[in-house]
Amino acid sequence: MNVSLIITVVFAITVSLLASCQGPTPSNDEGLEVLVSTVSHPEWSKNANMYEVNVRQFTPEGTFNAFAEHLPRLKEMGVDILWFMPITPIGEVERKGTLGSYYSVKDYTAVNPEFGTKEDFVNLVNKIHDMGMYVIVDWVANHTAWDHHWTQSNPEFYYTDENGDFTPPHDTDWSDVIQLEYDNPDLWDAMIGEMRYWVEDVNVDGFRCDVAYLVPTEFWNLARQQLEEIKPLFLLAEADHPELMEHAFNAGYSWTSHHAMNSIAQGEEDVTALDEYFFDQNQGDYPVGTYKINFIDNHDENSWAGTIEDRLGDARKAFSVLINTAPGMPLLYSGQEAGLDKMLEFFEKDEIDWSELPYENFYQTLLEFKKKNQALWNGLAGGPMERVSTNDDEKVFAFTRQKQEDKVFVVLNLSPEPKTVELTSGNYTGNYTDLFSGQQELVEANHTFDMDSWGYRVFYK
Repeated sequence: MNVSLIITVVFAITVSLLASCQGPTPSNDEGLEVLVSTVSHPEWSKNANMYEVNVRQFTPEGTFNAFAEHLPRLKEMGVDILWFMPITPIGEVERKGTLGSYYSVKDYTAVNPEFGTKEDFVNLVNKIHDMGMYVIVDWVANHTAWDHHWTQSNPEFYYTDENGDFTPPHDTDWSDVIQLEYDNPDLWDAMIGEMRYWVEDVNVDGFRCDVAYLVPTEFWNLARQQLEEIKPLFLLAEADHPELMEHAFNAGYSWTSHHAMNSIAQGEEDVTALDEYFFDQNQGDYPVGTYKINFIDNHDENSWAGTIEDRLGDARKAFSVLINTAPGMPLLYSGQEAGLDKMLEFFEKDEIDWSELPYENFYQTLLEFKKKNQALWNGLAGGPMERVSTNDDEKVFAFTRQKQEDKVFVVLNLSPEPKTVELTSGNYTGNYTDLFSGQQELVEANHTFDMDSWGYRVFYK
């Protein structure tokens, strides 16, 4: 049986199983069948969130052992999955800055001595697992450092120019790395073998795959198949390409909603940008069952595009509510709970200030709420988003989500002016509890709310 036939059979079986559990085969508004992911999600991921760890900047020491002291606090805040930016040794040839980029990998199966030892990281993984949390590590499959040992042992693994020289990835300013050549099938085996090491020897729970869209989808499909034989894994693609999510990745980035939030906060767009994404585009036409990663910050945004304060300003909390209640898995970046207010240096030491944690309780409330309320669970485990109309649908984004007996109703005033918001249509009436005040509220037809600028209300029952 050839590969394409195998994929077709697996897809058909998955659609059949989904249909038996969920009803008719999913279709779009025109009645056409849509892609359905064949990827199995680990049971623990169905209501999970993710927290990105920048080890270098997290503590004065910048080590695994120093980071471990933050674990009880992160657990108390409700964090489930810890994504570690690359922890492998960094190339010295063509290095940028003093310490270099984490994404310039010198050795795929070693640990950056800046952070500690392999034993330190194994101990950290064990502590995290003992606390009921999970670990994924950043994986850079598209390129390596100039001084990776493959340049000597396997130069055929690399793309070369017309002069036979190694070269950085095309059309980028990534001068500190060189492009791998995926036309070579031996590279596929070698790369999957390096990934296997971290699962078998270190017991990580998955990978966040850097610039996954620059690596052939067929490679990721094969990597998924082989790695899944070891244990259930969670794979996150730094991409929003639907084909990657069909057979390889559990989740991908929600870049479209992220940029829409920035644009709305800066007055460049209105709420119709969110309507287009969540309803007209079906979240970027991802295969049914895929998790979207929702975020207002990550290492790239912070270091290159500006802080949350720069991009969102007073809209920070309203959009934090959105990423935790919209379909998808919420992501927090290192220091977000501390109100990180500077762009962290990428190639130098530039530690986070933990002296105050002004948003810790706020995020704890949202993370725990998502975990307990089934309407907010990830993928098909959660409920669909249904729009609620108001007297100003260009400035107010209101919606409900419901799964079995759990229901959530969210109203966001995404504008810099206070508003009296009147609900005009939608499935929103009922007796609710306000998430942040704990008070009961009866929401009736044509109900009105007086809302502050960038205000938010979250109700549940």
